[in-house]
Amino acid sequence: MGILVLVFILTSLAQHGDAHGPDSCNHGGGLCRVGTCVSGEYLAQFCFEPVILCCKNLSPATTES
Repeated sequence: MGILVLVFILTSLAQHGDAHGPDSCNHGGGLCRVGTCVSGEYLAQFCFEPVILCCKNLSPATTES
């Protein structure tokens, strides 16, 4: 029974069209994270939708001189 659940999960992850994979995330300067992005990061895309997120750093605030 456990093997069937694992196969179902892997199949459902592979079927999502919005999942770009870890290579695309890392190449774009992001990190794949499970669950949520940490403080100072935003959700850029999914590594494996909907569980593993591709998080990127927020761009530093520009200061006027």
